[in-house]
Amino acid sequence: MDYNEEGVKAVQEKRYEDAAKAFTQAIEANPEEPVGYINFGNLLASMDDIERAERFFQKAITLDENAATAYYGLANLYYNSERYMEAAKLYERSIRNGIEGADAYYMLGKSFEHEDQPKLGLPYMQRAAELAPEDLQIRLAYGIILCTLELFEPAEKELQYVIDTDWNNADAHYNLGVLYAVSSERIEDAMYHLKQAFTLQPEFEQALYIHDMLAMKNN
Repeated sequence: MDYNEEGVKAVQEKRYEDAAKAFTQAIEANPEEPVGYINFGNLLASMDDIERAERFFQKAITLDENAATAYYGLANLYYNSERYMEAAKLYERSIRNGIEGADAYYMLGKSFEHEDQPKLGLPYMQRAAELAPEDLQIRLAYGIILCTLELFEPAEKELQYVIDTDWNNADAHYNLGVLYAVSSERIEDAMYHLKQAFTLQPEFEQALYIHDMLAMKNN
């Protein structure tokens, strides 16, 4: 087992001091190899040591401008600091450099969504849903972005999938209720799902408010 493997194992076991030591040894043994810097950057990010994490990711990128996971780690730092457009550029770089899985597409879609650019985020969220069709967080986010763009038919399909798979998902019930309220005459269905949302999550005041507004209009 090499130093990077030791460090990753230590992180998994929440032995963070041992992980830091192992990643330091990895860097000292191979100072021109980006993996040690990326691993140390991820460790520092998990500990909210943002400035140092940023330096480690940037060092990895200077060593290998195609280091997809370095771009992804740095993008996550910027996303969590609400620097969404900077994050979006880095998620795009990580994708271009071959990062695997749905997460980068999902996070890129969310970055554009936070910048009120859902149309730019839509194809990335759609790709994330294609890559991870059983990931309910992604399917819900895809449904919400479709709702935002008033693509109600595919949005209903996504939200219904989430509810069918996880009946207790209050956010899916809420968004499906709002969808029915604004896009159809199915007011009773809208009220039903909104009621499910605030029943499952009593602090969901927006769901209760819209439900009661519809009830008043329906009487």
